[in-house]
Amino acid sequence: MAKILVYNNDSDRFETYYRDENSPMPYNANSTLLVREFRGSSKSPTLWTTKRTMQAWNTQRYLWGGPIPVGFAFKRSWEGGHSGQSQHYAGTAFDVAQLWTNAQRSALRTSAINSGVWSYVEPVSLTPTWVHFDRRQRPSACASGGYPTLRQGSLSVYVLILQDGLNTLGFTTGGLDGIFGSRTFNAVKSYQSSRGLSSDGIVGCNTWRSLQENVIGVGRTSTTLD
Repeated sequence: MAKILVYNNDSDRFETYYRDENSPMPYNANSTLLVREFRGSSKSPTLWTTKRTMQAWNTQRYLWGGPIPVGFAFKRSWEGGHSGQSQHYAGTAFDVAQLWTNAQRSALRTSAINSGVWSYVEPVSLTPTWVHFDRRQRPSACASGGYPTLRQGSLSVYVLILQDGLNTLGFTTGGLDGIFGSRTFNAVKSYQSSRGLSSDGIVGCNTWRSLQENVIGVGRTSTTLD
């Protein structure tokens, strides 16, 4: 049984669902994306995504008109498997069609681009043996792309990434809820001070880079929360 946190972009709040592995993801139409498919190799009891990501998948699946095999979707930063500020850690990305032919992948990539529902579709030069598309939030804190700037009052799946990383590294946020409150603010400032960063409580490019470099792939710790 998985606990699934979904940021509802329309109501600007989080919703919590409990689903078994063979159930469809929340907001998924026609059971085209099961929990186990979204989970992939993640061992986390808690997963997260956004309503818009699920709606984008529904549209893509409808336009394609057939199954789209998912190789990778969700991961938590401390599990690793992806680098830098990967949208997989936000639960907004899909790597698909790994076992298809180049022609099939090319057709799907074109379909994803033409659909207009994805924020980003990776060019074939970067992912020649799979298709990557995601529903990331923009603008990014770093000019090169990645996660948005966060500050006290922010509410998003990116706050979940932030809280997850801070807690895993021992900087207590008091919860894993996607809400950038006072305890998360204080944890950010403590982390920034410990790394020689400007201790302003704002999570911009430098703080994101530092946090992700330190937490990716370290594994679950005694302070990791679910």
